[in-house]
Amino acid sequence: MKRILFIILTFFILAATSNAAHIKGGFFTYKYLGPGTAGNLRYQVTLTVYMICNPSTGQLSNPINFSIFNAGNNQFLQNVSVPITNQYNLTKNFDEPCITGNETGCYYTIVVYDLTSVELPSSPDGYIFAYQRCCRLAGINNVVSSGSVGNTFAIKIPGTAVLAGAETNSSPVFQVNDTAVVCRNSYFQYSFQASDPDADSLSYQFCSAIEGGSQANSAPATAANPPYSSVPYLSPFSGTEPMGPNVSIDPVSGIISGIAPDLLGEFVISVCVNEYRNGVLIGTSPKELHIRVNDCQPLKAQLSPSMLTCDGFTLNFQNLVSNQAGTQYIWTFGDPASGSADTSLLENPSHTYLDTGVYIVKLIVSLSGGLCADSATMLAKVYPGFFPGFTYTGSCFTNPYQFTDTTNTSYGVVDSWRWNFGDLSTLADTSRTKNPQWTYGSPGTKTVQLIVTNSKGCKDTASVDINVLDKPIITLGFNDTLICRSDAVTLDASGIGTFSWTPLTNISNPTTGTPTVTPPTTTWYVATLSDNGCINKDSVQVRVVPGVTLSAIADTTICLTDAVQLNASTNGLSFQWSPAATLDNSTILSPIATPTAASTTYQITAIIGSCSTTDEVIINTVPYPVANAGPDQTICYNTSTQLSGSHNGINFTWSPTSYLSSSIILNPVVTPPRTTSYILTAFDNKGCPKPGRDTVTIIVQPKVRANAGRDTTVVIGQPLLLNGSGGESYIWSPGTGLSSTTIANPIGIYGPETDSVKYKLVVTDTAGCADSAFVTVYVFKTNPYVFVPTAFTPNNDGKNDVLRPIAVGVEKINFFSVYNRWGELVFTTTSNRQGWDGRIGGVLQSTNVFVWMVSAIDFTGKTIFLKGTSTLIR
Repeated sequence: MKRILFIILTFFILAATSNAAHIKGGFFTYKYLGPGTAGNLRYQVTLTVYMICNPSTGQLSNPINFSIFNAGNNQFLQNVSVPITNQYNLTKNFDEPCITGNETGCYYTIVVYDLTSVELPSSPDGYIFAYQRCCRLAGINNVVSSGSVGNTFAIKIPGTAVLAGAETNSSPVFQVNDTAVVCRNSYFQYSFQASDPDADSLSYQFCSAIEGGSQANSAPATAANPPYSSVPYLSPFSGTEPMGPNVSIDPVSGIISGIAPDLLGEFVISVCVNEYRNGVLIGTSPKELHIRVNDCQPLKAQLSPSMLTCDGFTLNFQNLVSNQAGTQYIWTFGDPASGSADTSLLENPSHTYLDTGVYIVKLIVSLSGGLCADSATMLAKVYPGFFPGFTYTGSCFTNPYQFTDTTNTSYGVVDSWRWNFGDLSTLADTSRTKNPQWTYGSPGTKTVQLIVTNSKGCKDTASVDINVLDKPIITLGFNDTLICRSDAVTLDASGIGTFSWTPLTNISNPTTGTPTVTPPTTTWYVATLSDNGCINKDSVQVRVVPGVTLSAIADTTICLTDAVQLNASTNGLSFQWSPAATLDNSTILSPIATPTAASTTYQITAIIGSCSTTDEVIINTVPYPVANAGPDQTICYNTSTQLSGSHNGINFTWSPTSYLSSSIILNPVVTPPRTTSYILTAFDNKGCPKPGRDTVTIIVQPKVRANAGRDTTVVIGQPLLLNGSGGESYIWSPGTGLSSTTIANPIGIYGPETDSVKYKLVVTDTAGCADSAFVTVYVFKTNPYVFVPTAFTPNNDGKNDVLRPIAVGVEKINFFSVYNRWGELVFTTTSNRQGWDGRIGGVLQSTNVFVWMVSAIDFTGKTIFLKGTSTLIR
């Protein structure tokens, strides 16, 4: 029982393997071999099948039957058993250098079934050879449920009825070199070219792939009778567009080209080669193949046929194909007058042309070293100065609106118009005339759009929102107005349509927009505007007065040089002030006056039409009180000075009051610590309500800081350069040993009669402010030497706390170093009087003996070297 179950399972496994999807295309060919026996015709018939690489034994049927049918009535005639005569892998051994990714490896296993000779009687209808096998690969992009769809390979040998001698024809022969690489969303070429041994004419076209076999009967012993059905193509693909509308086949060369779909995977392609002899179609040879679209990227230059700019001279360019990293670009813009700017190495450059016209742009792409170079050209059309626009007139929705094109073009002529009037109540609100009319069915805001072109190819859109009203617009030239009794006034209204005014009394030209009225009393006038049934009304009041009322402001007094605003109460419409010389505007009701005299009378005239009246106002001026704070002064730091103020008023104040000896006198003493401005304010009672002011500035010089330098030591005969600083002039005293007493840096030389000298230095700045400083020079009556104490007490009592060198007659200390008893350096310096505080690494040292060494250069240039010991005492 177990053995029987094992056999059954093995049978089903082998059956499933034989049904597995493995067919990827194929084609029949035949060759006429000459006459056979008994008047028969002898042919060699070959089936080439494309399979998945390295198919299993169950997927390789061997042998197979070629089923032969009468081509006239599709009647089955016989099966011929045919073995596999050749089998090999179609591989690509090297990557495409111009395409990214890995393209090497096996593409198909080619299996050839060759019927070396078969004899058939001569027939007027000819014969059909067919073979069916299931199944195709699953997941093919352009076939529905492709994993369950089989294949039919068939070819017709023509009979004598087609053309005399057609029965001796040999079919076209296809090349088996199908390893072209196709990249998604990229341009490609794939050759289905064939050659004809009889030199017949060949043409190529896409045709439907044929289904056959089934999952239930994957390898039928006898093929089904023709005709055969197309495989179920998945929309939008079809037999004539197997890779979509962007891929086509050249009917002359058999080369498929175009932009591959943006879908990865397999596509079934079937190409029929039509064979013509003397203009007669004698046969068709189909070749079917699965083409794989890969996720790769070819190096390609591809440009639009042309580009156009209508609003400037600059165009932006780009290659329509995305290329791999490292791609080199060379653009030539066809504009040699632009010099070096005529070329660019950028991937997406822009170029500004110097003139209008049509230019040939060329792009060359390549890899480093010029490999895989490809080029493309396009036309760049430069015609700037294209400005679409339109105007319109119209009032209300029941009447037509007139639209007028105002498009302006600098080059060519405007040659087409496409209007959309934005009337949502109909689909007929369009026009292609230049200046159309349109009557709207309802009021409201309408978006009107004009698409306009010119003869140079420019195209642009103008869009305007218009307000379609339910009544015509009346525009009044003025609002309510005022006239004097017996005066006339012309009213002003505008709009599209016919005007009529009421009341009709005291009015002339009442049917125009500008009637003249002379009402004796205040009257409302109503304007009615009618436009083909659209009516609108508006009104204006003409107010009538018997005369002009006028009352100027009261007389007033101001400070001389001040301004004052004049005014008056009046019903007047226009005004005139005089004198006008001191007014900013003499024709307004409230001008600004700046009188210069002690008293000025300003007269105002108010006017309504032919009526007028006058009034006046007197403006008196009083000079400001005079305050004089005195001249500015400069004083030394921390010194005083006296102010000297005066005024012609009745009282005064000083401000600020800080650092003043008194703020209620005119000549206080001030001691400011810094530069300060003091303001003297004077008041009087002569009529000017404002004070007079004056300012005095006390400039305080910076503090003079005299510096005579540090106390120092010298030996007899050693020159000493003193260093004074802090001012502009200097005086040293006494003058003992000095080369000069009036310079900042005198030289002192001392003899044996001098023990020490204490100098006083007086320093003065540019303002005469002074300061003083002192320095003592100690004169050693020895040779140049460096003194070092034999002991020191670092206890912070300020006496002998450090071990330091005291150099006299020395220009430079090379080093002063201190060592402990183990010879370790604990301190070193190159500065005179700088010493060691008895610490090592911040740690206080106990009582001990330390060795010191010193090297110095005296003022004559001689070297001094000394060493000794010093005791640290705690």
